[in-house]
Amino acid sequence: MRTRFQRTPDALVGTLGSVGAVLIALILGALVIRISGSDPVAAYRALYDGAFVGRRSIGDTLIYAAPLILGGLAFAIAARAGLFNIGIEGQLVVGGFAGAVVGAWDLGLPPIVYVPLALLAAAAAGAVWGFIPGFLRARTGAHEVITTIMLNYLAFRLITYLSLNRDDVLPVDPNAVATNRVADAARLPRILEGTRLHAGFIIAIIGALALWFVLYRTAFGYKVRTVGLSRGASAYGGINWGTTIMVAMAVAGVFAGLAGAGEALGLHGRHYSAPPGYGFTAIAVGLVGRNNPLAIILSGLLFGALSAGAPAMQSADVSKEIVLVIQGLIILAVAALDVLGRLPAIRARMARRAATRRAARAGA
Repeated sequence: MRTRFQRTPDALVGTLGSVGAVLIALILGALVIRISGSDPVAAYRALYDGAFVGRRSIGDTLIYAAPLILGGLAFAIAARAGLFNIGIEGQLVVGGFAGAVVGAWDLGLPPIVYVPLALLAAAAAGAVWGFIPGFLRARTGAHEVITTIMLNYLAFRLITYLSLNRDDVLPVDPNAVATNRVADAARLPRILEGTRLHAGFIIAIIGALALWFVLYRTAFGYKVRTVGLSRGASAYGGINWGTTIMVAMAVAGVFAGLAGAGEALGLHGRHYSAPPGYGFTAIAVGLVGRNNPLAIILSGLLFGALSAGAPAMQSADVSKEIVLVIQGLIILAVAALDVLGRLPAIRARMARRAATRRAARAGA
């Protein structure tokens, strides 16, 4: 395992690569805007104003960024363990529902007890939903991409069913297809006066710092990264890779569940059964952040700014949907630069294989 000083150049190159990918995507986005007949300078100025000018705009950017950061962390820890977690949306929905149900029961507890209890319920529900594909991968070999996609749809249908049909046992409102309103004592407090910004953003930052510490300063983090690099090598070194990926997926579910709790307990005051869509964007946040928890904070802020500033682009006669195009271009640019970075290694591997074949033919 390389030392911290040996990892620094790679981390710097990765960061510069992500910055370059974002710049490329913005340039290509400007071309798309120009082709559509609008002024890209005016469009980007409106995007900036909508995301960063004024307290309300900044608050909205951070509101969007919070679940994206937590979702990006859910993707990152799974990716570090060698897994591709597409189930973030389902884990988020299940966690948000569990947290809102606990909060809507109005247990009469003080906020200092009630808020952590609701958050714990959300984290536990997300952990269970994340653990299932990890368990199936470790014990049966079922690929996590397939199982997490299936669990996404199962989560959507299950929460919709409970919201519509189980108001006899759960605090749900079938007319709104949502939970009842969360008790005031279970709500996440507002942290910026005059905005909707709540403490979910602080939870996201703490989560990123905690995951960075776990990954790079603990034995468990070492195991996760080793398993992600090579399960065979980790098993040879005495690491139980099956247990490691199960725990990693459960932790991923914790982050996704907290993202759902932030929306339910902080922003809306209840959980709506319709999936918000953050889970899929969070995959892009993790990819742009190179699965580094600290870089994911910046990546989440970027995507949060794009989401917050998108409506303002309409003032420049540009559809807010252009932001989706820019997000897609960012992902493509990151993927393309990653492939380009791997080309020397790919060529070297192909050259070694060709040399091996030539040697085998010469020996025959």
